[in-house]
Amino acid sequence: MGFDRKIQTQRIKSGLPFQSRWRAGEMIKGKEFRWRAFEERDASADGSFVVAVRTTGIYCRPSCPSKHPKRGNVTFYLSPEAAEAAGYRPCLRCKPRDRDAPQTAWVKKVCEYIRRKQAEKIILDDLAAEVGLSAAHLQRTFKQVMGMTPRQYQEACRVERLKIRLKQGEPVTRAVYGVGYSSTSWLYKDANAKLGMTPGAYRRAGEGMKIAYRVVDSPLGRLLVAWTSHGVCHLSLGDGDESQVEALIHEYPAAEITREGGEPDPWTLEVLEYLAGRVTRLGDIPLDVAGTVFQRRVWRELQAIPRGSTRSYEDVARSMGQPKAARAVSRACAANPVSLIIPCHRVVRKGGGLGGYRWGIERKRSLLRAEASPST
Repeated sequence: MGFDRKIQTQRIKSGLPFQSRWRAGEMIKGKEFRWRAFEERDASADGSFVVAVRTTGIYCRPSCPSKHPKRGNVTFYLSPEAAEAAGYRPCLRCKPRDRDAPQTAWVKKVCEYIRRKQAEKIILDDLAAEVGLSAAHLQRTFKQVMGMTPRQYQEACRVERLKIRLKQGEPVTRAVYGVGYSSTSWLYKDANAKLGMTPGAYRRAGEGMKIAYRVVDSPLGRLLVAWTSHGVCHLSLGDGDESQVEALIHEYPAAEITREGGEPDPWTLEVLEYLAGRVTRLGDIPLDVAGTVFQRRVWRELQAIPRGSTRSYEDVARSMGQPKAARAVSRACAANPVSLIIPCHRVVRKGGGLGGYRWGIERKRSLLRAEASPST
């Protein structure tokens, strides 16, 4: 696939309901998409597929709390029946055959009700009556499972429908009213937090934006740093250039993107100095990144974690005053566009396990080892 290919699908946004993302067609590759849901133990993906592990002969729900196997040992099936036809048996811990597990079943029912009502105003008492629960219990348990309240879920679905309409070229005003908003003032008031850019720019997929990038060797492989006139907008690590450049183009399919040559710019040099252990913080590099309100809160918490320290996803959620949002915190970490500068590698699993890392678990281990060393 060439560097200049304009990838038309939108970036997968962490924090959005799995079924909503799937039905909108927002995936790069099906297997990669399912693996990400499995890595994040996304309960909203339960029922969409099962995960079979070759080394154990067992298949699980995407949200199974058991230790994750290696990626190469995993196969995905769309149903328990398909997994069993291939010779796998159900996990005794997550019971993937039990499709009517009470909590999962009613949470899915609420999600479907919200999506069905679309632009209508939904009252919490109406949702509670739909599934036969008290409003307080519904609010509390839904947030525990999904990492957001029913109202926030409806807002996320609404914003996603708006994004789809804008991407299809629909005029901004018509799109805003079409998804149920009574005016455009809501959107323009905080457009960056909701869309990542102004509605017009989003409709044009970043058209008019100018982004420069550079790819250089680093102690942890090839390093890509991209920036606008306002600051760094993308940072990635990998074994080669092509996949990293394609990911950048995927984020900004209509932007003017230019590869820089010659001597590294000051921001890239600072990141290289950090990776070499000669700089201990990257907090002064200006950023030009987009994210939801929740993602931005998580990212601020990550930047507050001291060098040489780690926090669990649960710790970060508690520090934000949302102790049940650990899964949503994990998704926000996965969506971080400028790793290292926003140090998502400092977030680990409860109990000390490293958890996942977008650029590979060995890179995460190396970063934490270097930051814990008193000599750096």
